[in-house]
Amino acid sequence: MPIFFIIFLGLSFLFSGCPSEERKADLVFINGVEPESLDPAVATAQADGRLLSELFEGLLRFNAQGQLVPGVASSWSISPDGRTYTFYLRPQARWSDGKVVRATDFLQSWRRILLPTEAAPYVNQFFVIDGAEDFSLGKIDFSHVGIKAINDQTFEVTLRNPTPYFLYLCALWTFAPVRNDLIERYGDEWMEPKKMISNGPYQLESWKLNDKITLKKNPFYWNAAHVALEKIDALPISNPLVAYNFYAIGKADLILGRPAAFLLDALKKSSDFHAAPYLGVFFIRFNCSRAPFDNPHVRQAFSMVIDRHLLVNKVTRAGELPAENFIPPGILGYQSAQGLPYDPQRARALLAMAGYPDGKNFPLTNYLYSESAMNEEIALELQAMWRKELGVSILLERRDWKASLNLMNQLDYGMAISNWVGDYDDPNTFLELFVTGGGNNRTGWSSQAYDRDLREATLALRMPRRLALLHDAENLLVQKELPIAPLFFNVSIALYRSDELGGIEPNLLDRHPLSEIYRKKKRSAFP
Repeated sequence: MPIFFIIFLGLSFLFSGCPSEERKADLVFINGVEPESLDPAVATAQADGRLLSELFEGLLRFNAQGQLVPGVASSWSISPDGRTYTFYLRPQARWSDGKVVRATDFLQSWRRILLPTEAAPYVNQFFVIDGAEDFSLGKIDFSHVGIKAINDQTFEVTLRNPTPYFLYLCALWTFAPVRNDLIERYGDEWMEPKKMISNGPYQLESWKLNDKITLKKNPFYWNAAHVALEKIDALPISNPLVAYNFYAIGKADLILGRPAAFLLDALKKSSDFHAAPYLGVFFIRFNCSRAPFDNPHVRQAFSMVIDRHLLVNKVTRAGELPAENFIPPGILGYQSAQGLPYDPQRARALLAMAGYPDGKNFPLTNYLYSESAMNEEIALELQAMWRKELGVSILLERRDWKASLNLMNQLDYGMAISNWVGDYDDPNTFLELFVTGGGNNRTGWSSQAYDRDLREATLALRMPRRLALLHDAENLLVQKELPIAPLFFNVSIALYRSDELGGIEPNLLDRHPLSEIYRKKKRSAFP
């Protein structure tokens, strides 16, 4: 590969300060960023979830094809009215200290998520459970919530209404159990390597900040015989050029994420390059809680001058599709709402209606983005579009991932780029982000009509009616209110040598369990 020799000249600089010892892990992969947290109740990022799904296992799990398969629960039954799920836990399920995983572990963990003091960002996902929302709001006692440990191996959940995607929820890391006794004993320190006890295929051996996280096989895992890799190193490298260099000289076996843009054309011709569509979307959040983006005309104007075709053809260049709606294609039976088209003339008229003709007197506002080469290029292109078409100058503010997320959570920004990957194959996994007060909303936007549509969709007994309500909600999101501006639908990209690694399969949920990866032969030192 010719690009390798060009890049190699800079390796001595790029690897200065990096560990020099020979790796001993069976798999070294680039995980993108330093995890925000390894607490299932707190984590939201895909990179965090990738590790959490190996450390903690829920009632169900996802396999390499992105399909639901039994996890801690070996089987389950559903009541005729579709509201009560009874899960039968396998007696072989163990924590990494050898203790049995019990139904009370799930009960205590789910209760913890619902506590108002926890402020769990995914708490809304639990509100499909009968009484869960009222308990979270302090209106009822937990004994009235539809969660029961019938005995050590039987766990019962009663929903408010039939929920077609509930089993998908049970496979998410937020729904996995944690050891409540550890949290009571150590507080936040329970996540430290020597203190964490987990029930997934792997356990945490070490966590060296900004260096690597090492997972080792959990010998007490119920399916340990089918976990091929004994030890895995996850590297938090966000710079795509550095990531590729690690891969090119054999310091890493797998990159899950986007390579440097200037490498794309060459890499797409390589057998190491693997790309596939999945349920992921890049979009801009507007801070609707303060001027100028508290005005929907301003939000609409900014969206209508974005040349999305230019972004995917010039910047991303990996087969992404321009997005004017929010929900990616591929969800069976769902027809997305139509978002606002590219229309600079109409955009200028809207901006004038908002009191900023030709951009005059437009307040200084920032565009927040986390560090990555692609985010940088997108920011520069958007800044130029808004200046050219609207006469507005935008301040670009680059931060690391954690700082960027913190600013969004505090609504301390003007605009911010975001990326969302669907947790399950249903429109709700995208639309629930923007309910009033939702932990992942981060826009300050609130709409009674939007909340009502989603609430009624959960009550709808007929699927056509449910999908119509979800369509109406998306229409509010991308056509009328616009607290966000969709940019493009993402593609899943992985770099690995398919003659060396197996167990990595393309799927719409972009799920690639490390516990299903295996080696076909020894690694190559160089490509």
